Amino acid sequence: MKTLRTVVVVVVLLAAAAGCGIRPTGVIDAGEPVAGLTKGMRIYFASDRGLRGVSRPDLKVRHLDSAIKLLFAGPNESEQKNGLTNLVALYGAYHASGNGNRVTLDIPDTHLSADDRLRNGQLVCTLARAQAVLHPTLRPDDIQVTLRPKGEPLGPYQCAYFLRN
Repeated sequence: MKTLRTVVVVVVLLAAAAGCGIRPTGVIDAGEPVAGLTKGMRIYFASDRGLRGVSRPDLKVRHLDSAIKLLFAGPNESEQKNGLTNLVALYGAYHASGNGNRVTLDIPDTHLSADDRLRNGQLVCTLARAQAVLHPTLRPDDIQVTLRPKGEPLGPYQCAYFLRN
């Protein structure tokens, strides 16, 4: 009995001395911590994994229609190589207007369907971000966007609806 107890104690001490097998390393610098939400304009493009926002920090948005023009410009070459694409094609005239946390996009010559999730999401998220850039007291998550194409109005939507998978 005493021998069994001695063997158990020795095994426990050896296991404790061996540790978990992970060798210690020095400090690894990972750079600066994230400081919060990105500032400036973001344009939303489609990918095989859903919507992805890309930053356009150097571009100044003066009105909501200019955000649509940025979307029309599409992803740059690097973004295209990363699988981003623009699904938005508007026909005829368009006009985006905002009032506080509400934005409306009038596109009377364009047909949209509630089923066009990525396409609608590109418009909603880009316009919500633009409204927040134009009015810094607003958060993009609080902005509601209504799309008014030919046919029935769609929305109001918040960007978060389109970012969920």
